[in-house]
Amino acid sequence: MNNSKLHVLKSISEFHRLTGLQRPEHPLLSVTNFDAFIQRPFNEPVSFIFDFYSIYLKRISNAKFKYGQLESDFDEGVLFFMAPGQVFSIEVERGESLKPSGWIILIHPDFIWNTTLAKS
Repeated sequence: MNNSKLHVLKSISEFHRLTGLQRPEHPLLSVTNFDAFIQRPFNEPVSFIFDFYSIYLKRISNAKFKYGQLESDFDEGVLFFMAPGQVFSIEVERGESLKPSGWIILIHPDFIWNTTLAKS
């Protein structure tokens, strides 16, 4: 995964553009089904750094995932949480394209600003 392309996404709108989705209805919150992705930038090793929180409920069996420096087992269904600024990498098995299923929730830090949740 050392040769992966790095995408640094500063906004939820950038994530929507990268995946071919329509503009989000709210700039600070997005709930999307993976089936809605039009562009899937996952046919080669890729890494992401998001400037927003993300929560995934997904099933993917033909890819290796790395969260920070640790490889994770995503062969079964998984609920996965990421804070802003963390590195997430995907490497699809050779000769295949990624076929994710599930949902993703994206939350900009400003959405929870000045709340108890933002302080912890």
